[in-house]
Amino acid sequence: MATPPSLRIDNLMAALDAAEIGQQPVEVHGALVGLICGGVEQSRREWNSAFLELINDGQPLPETLQQLIDELYKDTLTRLSDIDFGFTPMLPEEEEPLAKRVEALSLWVQSFLTGIAIVQPKLNKASGDVQEVIKDLAEIALVEFDVADDEESEAAYMELMEFSKMAALLCYSEFGPEPSDPDETIIH
Repeated sequence: MATPPSLRIDNLMAALDAAEIGQQPVEVHGALVGLICGGVEQSRREWNSAFLELINDGQPLPETLQQLIDELYKDTLTRLSDIDFGFTPMLPEEEEPLAKRVEALSLWVQSFLTGIAIVQPKLNKASGDVQEVIKDLAEIALVEFDVADDEESEAAYMELMEFSKMAALLCYSEFGPEPSDPDETIIH
């Protein structure tokens, strides 16, 4: 499933800048994925309230940005709940310098961990596999940004990105909501 053009990083960045929200698109996506994978209630009121607490001190967003976030939520939930749709963290394209992509992955993971912790404050009661993955993600969040632009570093980045993706899917399988029709979750 192709990413809708409206959900490209540059479009989301422009909307965040216009709304004067001091978050990067990767942070917004990471937080949203963390909330979903943590099992946030799927009603728009519940997930959006938790989301707004994380990115805008609980304040409402301008309507155009909120519509984009609604679309991002729906797209992300669809991708997480159906493996055929290919969930991946929202990160810069591979044409970007490796250091920028590593920094973005670190920000995505930090935001994911924050989102999941909001919904699952007792992560120490999770399965051993999830606890291990959370510890590993915490290490990824601390990764150094000063990386060489070589094949070995590129391969390491790809491995960390793939691990982050699989970790999110594991958390979703443990905490995530039961599948439902995502169209019903967006109704105002």
